[in-house]
Amino acid sequence: AARAALAAEPAARQRAHDRAEIAAHLHDSVLQTLAMIQRDPGDPRRVASLARRQERELRGYLDQIASEFSPSLRAELRRAAGEVEDLFQVRIETVVVGDCTADERLDAVVQAAREAMCNAAKHSGAEQVSLFAEVTETAVAVTVRDRGRGFDPSQPGAGRGLAESIVGRMRRLGGTAVVNSLPGEGTEIELHLGRGND
Repeated sequence: AARAALAAEPAARQRAHDRAEIAAHLHDSVLQTLAMIQRDPGDPRRVASLARRQERELRGYLDQIASEFSPSLRAELRRAAGEVEDLFQVRIETVVVGDCTADERLDAVVQAAREAMCNAAKHSGAEQVSLFAEVTETAVAVTVRDRGRGFDPSQPGAGRGLAESIVGRMRRLGGTAVVNSLPGEGTEIELHLGRGND
């Protein structure tokens, strides 16, 4: 018992150190964001953008503390959504159910989801994009949806970029990507990848 307690001490010290680092960083980050908002409170779009960025950062750290997985797939998907928000000033509503370790294959799914969000942000004309992901013991499913202008997939060349950057990427992983779109009704991209442990 004494040996086990001695072995646990370094891990406990590391966890305490990590949490102290996170707390210090959050303290500095929140203060910087508040200072930026106070400097220019008359620009509601900028204030909203700063608040959203701070919210994402807080959620990211909470994920990091709460998740037993490192790196966390949930945190990686949220980070990718945040990057797209910052790039295109489009709100990404993100819901992730379940979590697992983000290995190399799953990182490719995150990149495919990021590409789907970028396409929606660039081409849909919608002010908001939704990302929903579900992680189970056997598979990861990710859906990116917008209610924008959509397109007709049967038209030559329509969605060609999606086919090359998303459908092809998922196929190479042994997964699938399904693109559903209708003009005037938006686009939905469904990604699915088995985790290889079923």
